[in-house]
Amino acid sequence: MSEGRAGEQATGVLPTAARMPTPRHVRAGFIPLVDAAVLIAARERGFAAKEGLELDLVKDVSWSNIRDRLAFRQFDVAHMLAPMPVASALSVGSNPYPIIAPIALGRGGNAITLSIALYRQMQELCGLDGTEPSMANAQALKKIVQHRKANGEPTLVFAMTYPFSSHNYEFRYWMAAAGIHPDQDVRMVVIPPPLAADALQAGAIDGFCVGAPWNMIAVEEGHGRIVATKADLWGASPEKVLGMRPEWAEENHDTVKRLIVALDGAARWCDALENREELASILAHSSYVGAPASILKRVLLGEFAVDPNGESRTVKDYFVFHRQAANFPWVSQALWIYSQMVRWGQIRFDERFVEATAKAFRPDLYREALAGSDTPIPAIDSKDEGTAEASVVPTIDGTPLQIGPDLFCDGRVFKPSAIEAYIDSFELSTTAKPASAGDQP
Repeated sequence: MSEGRAGEQATGVLPTAARMPTPRHVRAGFIPLVDAAVLIAARERGFAAKEGLELDLVKDVSWSNIRDRLAFRQFDVAHMLAPMPVASALSVGSNPYPIIAPIALGRGGNAITLSIALYRQMQELCGLDGTEPSMANAQALKKIVQHRKANGEPTLVFAMTYPFSSHNYEFRYWMAAAGIHPDQDVRMVVIPPPLAADALQAGAIDGFCVGAPWNMIAVEEGHGRIVATKADLWGASPEKVLGMRPEWAEENHDTVKRLIVALDGAARWCDALENREELASILAHSSYVGAPASILKRVLLGEFAVDPNGESRTVKDYFVFHRQAANFPWVSQALWIYSQMVRWGQIRFDERFVEATAKAFRPDLYREALAGSDTPIPAIDSKDEGTAEASVVPTIDGTPLQIGPDLFCDGRVFKPSAIEAYIDSFELSTTAKPASAGDQP
């Protein structure tokens, strides 16, 4: 997979490399997940090289490592969970430090997988035939939780990838929508994505929510059953972003713009279905995701087994890398993340925190980099999230852009102008105490 060869084949990238006699080196950390595809394609298909960038990709195993290595300047930028810049803006979590996100890396890819033993118990107790929608599976899980509690059996243990992750909030949202309290009825633990299937096989956990391909690997190996996908929970949920230190962005402003242009071109290429087979072959390399190309291809096309018995499912737009403003860093989505942090007691509600959250995602940098391109660029920073109807969003060139619909699994709509009321509307929560005057930021 020569970068030079790939660069000759790439199309759709702004021809600026001729003005860059010396490539600018950018070191990027990533986790071996399919949603790192845009970063990987930017290197392997030559989009970064066309922008005069030498993109050095470094594979890591955990989000805490990604966080720390970015903080300690071992990485310039990183493939990051969308909630991580929000957590950093609010100075919560271990080793908090400033991060901004000027571009998202697409949508989709997550799933909730339960152990085969647990799912078979759900089938036996609740009469599931395997064709039920995700919320029916959640309701069946609730009955199992109640049954185990009544019989004095051990509490179920579920894993997600990081406390400040879409996986954590999506798993909690799904369970809570069925009446399962994630902090009282089950136990939540953190496991790095590549280890989730192994932990399920070993019996250390009863289920997990991680990104592709590890849910599918668990099914293929005969240990897991997929009961919900991201599309079932909230298809437009912010997934991964490109994170960077604010001072690095300021000191390397032109490089940031070139990198956004390169990633925009790579995202467009990844989104084309005719490129998914080649993309699967690239991701299958041991230096990237390292999973079988056959599984990766099916995952990228949204066609995969959900049960070891051979039951399969096709999910339209399981991955969206570029369409419908999938790379735009919506401030409203950062604010939804904040609402879930408050809901589950990770931070208090305070208007100062709302203001700080809004600064974590940087649509201004995205617009500046792509102004004049043929990529539709929203002219607004926020919108209602979870609408039943498609939203028509104004763009900077005046052409309306249709996005959605993007329903939540419980049918709620998040309005960024009414965050506190939205949080208060949930019956299940672990809300922290009110903020005090001395709280940061």
